[in-house]
Amino acid sequence: MTSLASTHTPSLPLKPQDIYGVNPIVAMPFNESGEVDIESFKRLVQHLVQTGCNGLTLFGIASEFYKLNQEERLELVYWFKLITAQSQVFSCVSVTEHATELAVKQAKEYQQQGFDSLMLLPPFFLNPSNEHIIYHIQSVLEAVDIPVLLQYAPTETGLPITPEDMKAITDGYPNAVFKIECNPPVNYSQQLLSLLPDAIIMNGYAGLYMLDMLETGGKGVMPGCSFTEIYTAIYHLWQDGELQQAKALHTLLFRYISKWMTHCEYIIAVEKAILVKRGIIAKNYCRKPDYPLSESDHQDIESFLNEFSFIFEQYQE
Repeated sequence: MTSLASTHTPSLPLKPQDIYGVNPIVAMPFNESGEVDIESFKRLVQHLVQTGCNGLTLFGIASEFYKLNQEERLELVYWFKLITAQSQVFSCVSVTEHATELAVKQAKEYQQQGFDSLMLLPPFFLNPSNEHIIYHIQSVLEAVDIPVLLQYAPTETGLPITPEDMKAITDGYPNAVFKIECNPPVNYSQQLLSLLPDAIIMNGYAGLYMLDMLETGGKGVMPGCSFTEIYTAIYHLWQDGELQQAKALHTLLFRYISKWMTHCEYIIAVEKAILVKRGIIAKNYCRKPDYPLSESDHQDIESFLNEFSFIFEQYQE
């Protein structure tokens, strides 16, 4: 199988409708001492742009953004931009600053650096008021022209936002895009699309509901990155109208990810173990606190790699 690149040309401004397909969140490699492994990171990003994905996002939850300092982020952003700029994938960086002033400043800097889009995690620490959350989101949307994916992850943040509130928050902001990863996301997305028929909706949550979301009107999936080729294969089967094959492949995948996605740190640890097994990063170290994998987990990973080896081999041809 030949790698399929996005039709987006990075030199042209990205529009919300250009955000679609498979857009994995880049994992964060560390060495045995817990330091960021830049060489593994570069190798990982270079690998990902060859997987047929449409975009790549840095500093999502799967990137363990909450375990990085500012100096590390600056170096990672430099290499991420350098590598993605030489590819056909669109680049996205997440703005996770809790303070609105810092989030606005960071969003402007990322746009000036030439990133195609942003993801925004609304503030949730210490339960800010709805007024402050709305102000934060709208301030970032107002600060930039590029698309901003609003990340709705209530399980992880404890922050509920109704579809009606989401519509009200984003009215008048044409650069608003939505990353919906509540569990389950289908009803929420259906309600949001009934209010905003032209909304661009991506789904995270390891792609558990990938096909359901595509059938609902979602535009793509934003999973982890250790087996991007599987998501790409499912997406292209769905695009080509091979729905039964797409569902069969997703059913195989679901057996594993439905277990691994029971905790974010669990799937982060699993994905790093897979990346090591595949020879893409050097170590599977996760900064503490982390999720220790059991012998049973490692057996599942071996079974997973064996079961999907035909996909990985096709993308290497």
